Amino acid sequence: MSITTAAPAPPPTTAVLPTTPVTVVTAPTPPAPFRPPLWQVAALVGLLVWAYLPMLAVFFDKWINDPQYSHGLLVPFFSAYLVWKAWQAGPLVPLPRPWVGCGLLAVAVVLRAFAGSLLFHQLDAASLMLALVGVALAAGGMPLLRRVGGGLLFLLFMVPLPYELERNVGQPLKTAATISSTYLLQTLGQPAIRDGNLILIDEVRLGVVDACSGLKMLVTFAAFSVGAVLLTNRSWFERGMVLLGIIPIAVLTNVLRITATGLAYLVLTDKGTLDFLHDFYGWLMMPVGLALLALELWVLKKLVTND
Repeated sequence: MSITTAAPAPPPTTAVLPTTPVTVVTAPTPPAPFRPPLWQVAALVGLLVWAYLPMLAVFFDKWINDPQYSHGLLVPFFSAYLVWKAWQAGPLVPLPRPWVGCGLLAVAVVLRAFAGSLLFHQLDAASLMLALVGVALAAGGMPLLRRVGGGLLFLLFMVPLPYELERNVGQPLKTAATISSTYLLQTLGQPAIRDGNLILIDEVRLGVVDACSGLKMLVTFAAFSVGAVLLTNRSWFERGMVLLGIIPIAVLTNVLRITATGLAYLVLTDKGTLDFLHDFYGWLMMPVGLALLALELWVLKKLVTND
């Protein structure tokens, strides 16, 4: 008997695959947020306030003594809030344009000298706005100007209207308020007749004077509406509709005030009560206007879909 042993099997061979170089792609580092030194910002703000202090003092007196511009006290604070909110919006890659900014500052200086020779405070305010735009361009270029432009633009509401513009705007508003209030009183069954800027209801003579033109409501409500546009995240169509609704809502609230006052004079005779209601209805104009603005925003939200 013979015993044979099989030869051991050769070890298995491992195929070696050719290796290819691996390229590791790293994501770019996000740009650091743009933050100029705080002391520079504070120094610049202090310098501008000092330079324009005479103009701001004139405006402050107007805000205090003219109810038509009482909202001007809040405008700088709201504008500062808009700038602060834009400041916290995220990273910003600045593209400074110092030569453009310095050129605008030079134009602002010339404009201010011209405004001072004419005692034209509104033109002086325009030079301040131009100076702020120049500073923004010099520090961060168009990216920074786009970021803080809304806050700078809102500062326009602190500027009182020139006298000629007040007269040219106030008179048509007063006429429209008188005509509309007369029609509304007639619709409510009252024998109202318009005689110029007077509304005659039997023995009652209701005069629509300059203070009742609705210009105060228009200017103040425009400031609130623009503030709502800047704060809300809505489509451009919705924002445009809100801006277009400023004049109709302001006129409507003034018409409601005049009509309510006329009805009160028909029913009541006590002078103290009538004076109180006259002032109270004037105070109600802004809450009613804001309620109509909220209703408009709600309707636009239901009608407009953002796809």
